[in-house]
Amino acid sequence: MPQEATTAVALRGVRKVFGRRVAVEGLDLRVPSGTVFGLLGPNGAGKTTCIKMMLGLVRPTAGSVELLGLPSSDTKARARVGFLPEQFRFHEWLTAAEFLDLHGRLYGMSPKARRERIPDVLERVGLSQRAGSQLRTFSKGMLQRIGLAQAIMNDPKLLILDEPTSGLDPVGRREVRDLIVELRAQGVTVLLNSHILSDIERVCDLVAILDLGRLVWSGRPDDLGSDRIVVTGEVDQVSSAGLEAARKLAPDLDARDGRMTFTVADRDAVSQVVWALVTHGVRLYELRQQRRSLEDLFVNIVEGRDA
Repeated sequence: MPQEATTAVALRGVRKVFGRRVAVEGLDLRVPSGTVFGLLGPNGAGKTTCIKMMLGLVRPTAGSVELLGLPSSDTKARARVGFLPEQFRFHEWLTAAEFLDLHGRLYGMSPKARRERIPDVLERVGLSQRAGSQLRTFSKGMLQRIGLAQAIMNDPKLLILDEPTSGLDPVGRREVRDLIVELRAQGVTVLLNSHILSDIERVCDLVAILDLGRLVWSGRPDDLGSDRIVVTGEVDQVSSAGLEAARKLAPDLDARDGRMTFTVADRDAVSQVVWALVTHGVRLYELRQQRRSLEDLFVNIVEGRDA
């Protein structure tokens, strides 16, 4: 089977420049078909620009973007994509059913297909009882639900969701997560951009973290606990020779004001870093190890960038 058949989104060597500002630089990103893929990054990381390039709304300065094995500019590819933007412009004078009918027409669906599909998507987002209600009467959470409904109106193969649980209460967030899992079971690829890291950890098969337009980490959320250990400790008499030796084993090691932090792959690596420090005269008073969460990784990346 060719690689494109198993790849929903492929960015290869993508660069995007706005004037003198580089928004995305040398980005290679692959989203396997049938997965829930989390896209994370601080404000200004380039996430929105990436999504716009995927949707064909912005052209890359260099590199290529493919959707479902086709160039992102191909209308055949975009016809199979559903999208929920973070800030959706709703037609507040329309009812929920009228709103979905409008988007069904924009998708090119027949009147019969629209009539059959609208009740189904309303039920899936928990709005069956509000089909005849104008959107002006909807709460923020309900608007988020109807936005999600229009994103799946065309039964997409690729669903791109930008902050889909924004404004929802815990029950609503759980229902959206359940819907994402259900869609994945049906073979839909979901690209999820969210600042709610607990949602990312619960539903995503893979995660990519962007910062300053570059890919800084990618992998499975489960890997965070199995392949990385966060070590903190209290130290004194830290020497430049000790830091140099330890950073050959743990490049992110930081020691200042009597505190030390670093991450390594396993417990053996912890002892090697400690040995490098102690043999160079560094005094170690306390050492603690803990599982690194997705939130820890995200914060460390941002704080490291701002340091």
